[in-house]
Amino acid sequence: MDVILQKQIPFNPLQAQKLPGIQPLPPQDWLRPDEASAAQIAARCLLLDHQRDEVLMQDPEAMPAAQELLRMVLAQLYSPEDQEVQPGGGQSVTIDWEDPLGTLGRITQQDFCILEKRGDEHVMTGAVLCFPASWKLSEKFMAPLTGIHTPVPSYDGGIAKRVQRLFDGVQPGRPLWRFNGLWYQDPALHQPRSHYEPRNEVHDAAAGYLRSEKQMILRLPETRAVVFCIHTYVLTRKDVLAQWG
Repeated sequence: MDVILQKQIPFNPLQAQKLPGIQPLPPQDWLRPDEASAAQIAARCLLLDHQRDEVLMQDPEAMPAAQELLRMVLAQLYSPEDQEVQPGGGQSVTIDWEDPLGTLGRITQQDFCILEKRGDEHVMTGAVLCFPASWKLSEKFMAPLTGIHTPVPSYDGGIAKRVQRLFDGVQPGRPLWRFNGLWYQDPALHQPRSHYEPRNEVHDAAAGYLRSEKQMILRLPETRAVVFCIHTYVLTRKDVLAQWG
């Protein structure tokens, strides 16, 4: 897969923040495309064509939430009545209501995880995750929030309770967001890694690329599912420091 980079990022990824670092997000901003949108969408289509079982998983009971999410995305970017759309790069995508996550993976540059309340915690019941940053969808699918964040050292009991309260409290039409930032040696967007594998310790300030995720949380008004949406940026060290250094 070709290297896909942005030259600019609309927030300072070098700014330190404490977990969970949540801020309000204007509703119109959660699907805002950037300069790499067409190239990222093309890469997503290739992954869905050739590695679908790795990047898309859905519990059958999550179908109503996935279809509601697709309706919401179409309403913002296209039209809810569209049968076919052209997200970029000249390729048309047919809207498949029986494969809502697969369709979403082909029409936006963002990844989407659906979390539904099962007992006391939200559980990941569906996701299209083409650009994982050192984690594997197969190890997080159908896991609760605490399991999804295993084995993040900073995600302790106190943070877990705060995050669960955020997922319980987020309201339709009032999305939230946070960001992260890590230095990477490898600029590839698709970087799955099992939590059983040792973490690559080269993620330090000597690495040549900065990878940052704009992570958004929103409530679907009908099914009441929570969507965790990820917009991935990868920039060279030079470009990050020119903008924010």
